[in-house]
Amino acid sequence: MNRSMLGKISQVRLLVVGDVMLDRYWFGEVSRISPEAPVPVVKVQRMEERLGGAANVARNAASLGAVSALLSVVGDDEAGRTLGRLLEEGQIDANLHVDREIDTTVKLRVIGRQQQLLRIDFETTPSHEILQAKLADFETRVVQSDVVVLSDYGKGGLTHIAEMIRIARAHDKPVLVDPKGDEWGKYAGATVITPNRSELKEVVGRWSSDEELAAKARKLRGDLGLEALLVTRSEEGMTLFADDTHHQPAQAREVFDVSGAGDTVIATLAVMIAAGADWAEAIRVANIAAGVVVGKLGTAVVSREELAAAL
Repeated sequence: MNRSMLGKISQVRLLVVGDVMLDRYWFGEVSRISPEAPVPVVKVQRMEERLGGAANVARNAASLGAVSALLSVVGDDEAGRTLGRLLEEGQIDANLHVDREIDTTVKLRVIGRQQQLLRIDFETTPSHEILQAKLADFETRVVQSDVVVLSDYGKGGLTHIAEMIRIARAHDKPVLVDPKGDEWGKYAGATVITPNRSELKEVVGRWSSDEELAAKARKLRGDLGLEALLVTRSEEGMTLFADDTHHQPAQAREVFDVSGAGDTVIATLAVMIAAGADWAEAIRVANIAAGVVVGKLGTAVVSREELAAAL
């Protein structure tokens, strides 16, 4: 990726909509087993808070140098306020609708000796009125953006996703969707969706060869009217099915933690497409960015400098 492309990335205005969450990490030492039950006792020594879900997508785009905006829903609670503060620190233009009926989604991970021992999730589905208000904001925001990412974590924040895709496409903006669950009809009309291998299997069934996968991908693209389908395939790298097929092998490096790698892929892909890259170049760069991020612990990001060095 040349300097002019890096320059173009800093002009990109990206809008991320979806389910945000607060990722909490408790790091500690494990030196004994509890006398109460056969579980390790973790003596917590430090805590960390990071942006998760759609907020991590926005953070990834911002760390690459793009102008990043976020639209989401949080509860009227300490976790929601913490998310707001972290987004501000990350220079992300966040519009967080506060729903007093819900608790902000929090994922608490307990880490001992660099191993995740336990994850505890707190979550509730947002109310309909808040989502309706968010939809009105969406239209205003879309006009000011170059590209839209809809980050579906299945927490209920994207109930109106079909309408969002319609609005964004009516304004001629590319729409990238990170899908969840097996009801993909609502993603029809998106520019590209980015499932991982197991998410795709849930929807199209198993395949036994690359040819069979390509045929299933072609049918899905036709059914949903997609320009492209990007399948992330862990150790098999990633494959983009568009008018041509582009494959990128996995980056050979030590994998430390894959959580958040999908966020990095879709954020990088979005800024590259908005900066004018073609599919082949966009997935090459997204693949390298993912290779950097899996070498870090937890929901991490790739800086522009790291990406330039890796390229």
